[in-house]
Amino acid sequence: MTVPIDPGLAARRSLNAGGLALLASLLETPADHAAAVRQIGGCRVVDCGVAASGSDALGLLLARVAMGGLGEVWLRKTAADTPLAACWPDCPWPIVEVSSEEPVAACLAAQYAGWKIAEAGYFAMASGPLRAAIAGEDLFDTIGLREQPAVAVGLLEADGLPPEAICRSLAERAGVSPESLVLLVAATASPAGTLQVVARSLETALHQLHERRFDLGRIIRGRAAAPLPPVAADSLAAIGRTNDAILYGASVRLEVDGDDASIDEIGPLVVSGSSPDHGRPFAELFAAAGGDFYALDPALFAPAVVEFFNRETGRLSRFGRIEPAVVERSFTVSN
Repeated sequence: MTVPIDPGLAARRSLNAGGLALLASLLETPADHAAAVRQIGGCRVVDCGVAASGSDALGLLLARVAMGGLGEVWLRKTAADTPLAACWPDCPWPIVEVSSEEPVAACLAAQYAGWKIAEAGYFAMASGPLRAAIAGEDLFDTIGLREQPAVAVGLLEADGLPPEAICRSLAERAGVSPESLVLLVAATASPAGTLQVVARSLETALHQLHERRFDLGRIIRGRAAAPLPPVAADSLAAIGRTNDAILYGASVRLEVDGDDASIDEIGPLVVSGSSPDHGRPFAELFAAAGGDFYALDPALFAPAVVEFFNRETGRLSRFGRIEPAVVERSFTVSN
């Protein structure tokens, strides 16, 4: 049974404050980051990959902000010394590596993109510390970590900037004035948007464990790595490639405590191979589902491989497998 995470953690370490602290340079000199800042509905909206070009470096920043400053993200040239080294050492693409000493807070209270905005003709997948300020999902009844920040910071995965009504609505729901809301927006088919989505490999494992009622209090530390695809020419191809990077190319390593028997039981259920849809490129599955993420099997949204290192027993357990052929097909097919 999952037990609530220490509710005092939010008071000790604010996710929104941590995210905001990373944004000083971007907000002051956005052109230096190939970004642009606009005022919409009183909110500061940062174009990180809609009309602005963005960059991989900006994507790294977005991924760190998405984790509320409680995680680190790197872009590696090879899989060496990453969690992919043991299962895909010759991966031919750059590697997005993620690490967190507080993965439940970083990944589930902030980075998880399980909340969609579909209002006034506008659609976006929302993530970042803003989620902890709004805390409208049942997930927060389990993990706690609700916040009442002075300034709220959110990320929107969208093809356009939000209209005034959306900005004001988000500020109201977060309990802040519009002037105290910062929204970072990037299309998936942009350098920053692609990278920040691939950086969710660790988060997908945490979310699957939560859904399977694993005791999240047992998780001590998390690392993950996934291949970075070329930026696609359109949204559908970008969504396909970024998801395939995780479903078929990501490896997650979790340091845990407790017994090994429960790990053996849950391990096969928290990798993408547990889904009957596993094996087909995501773009095909997404198109067949009418472009609706929520019509797809939830078990599919998981990394290819998950390792558990039990600090108490010293045992390393690995579940799942990398599918290089599916990744290559996804990354190289013409848009």
